[in-house]
Amino acid sequence: MKIKALLIATGLSVLGMSSAMASPNMPHSEPWTMSEWLEAKNNMPEGDIIRGEKLANDGYCYSCHGVGGNNPTQATPSLAGQNATYTYKMLKDYQSGRFIVDHKSDVMVNLVKIYNDQDLADMAAYFAAQELPYAQYIEKEVDVAPEIVRLVAKGDPSRMIVPCASCHGAHGEGGMNETPALTNLSPRMFIRHMEAYRDGTRHNDVMSGMAQFAKDLTDEEIQQLADYYAQLKPRGVE
Repeated sequence: MKIKALLIATGLSVLGMSSAMASPNMPHSEPWTMSEWLEAKNNMPEGDIIRGEKLANDGYCYSCHGVGGNNPTQATPSLAGQNATYTYKMLKDYQSGRFIVDHKSDVMVNLVKIYNDQDLADMAAYFAAQELPYAQYIEKEVDVAPEIVRLVAKGDPSRMIVPCASCHGAHGEGGMNETPALTNLSPRMFIRHMEAYRDGTRHNDVMSGMAQFAKDLTDEEIQQLADYYAQLKPRGVE
């Protein structure tokens, strides 16, 4: 583990300097087929929370994602409270080259290669065991148009857009398996990734599960959805 930590500590400084140039030449793997992902999910090891905490600390995950995966900045996503299957899949996506959006992906693409599936499952279990943060990116509540609330709850049949809540939960708490929680997601991260889905530069969603719905969203809709989820209260929060 000391070797792993040394590799990570050394790699962070090197990758930080070279990342702006690396992505255009990095190979992209083909997106998951449904059968490939189901096989990977079924073979996901059972995670060990205690071992996952040690791996996360030894790997300096907190330097980008915050202590316990709770990141108060908008530079990188919080991992606390995300379901383990989602985090495991994202780590596998980085590892396989399926998730390379831009140069900001380079650090993770390179660092995650040193871990095996058990390591990934353990870290995913650790972050899943942490409390889901709430509204840490909102200085004051933002009014969201009624059309956006309907889009979340009812979808838009005219554009074949299903309700966001049907997969991500009525309170943005996330769904089963690899569907992430959206409550407390920083607006900047939400916008960045929704635009990537819409524009076709993010393609790690199985069977274009997100891209097919994001492709018709306007910039204004994406912005308002970002505001909606950033201030949405998780289930049980008054």
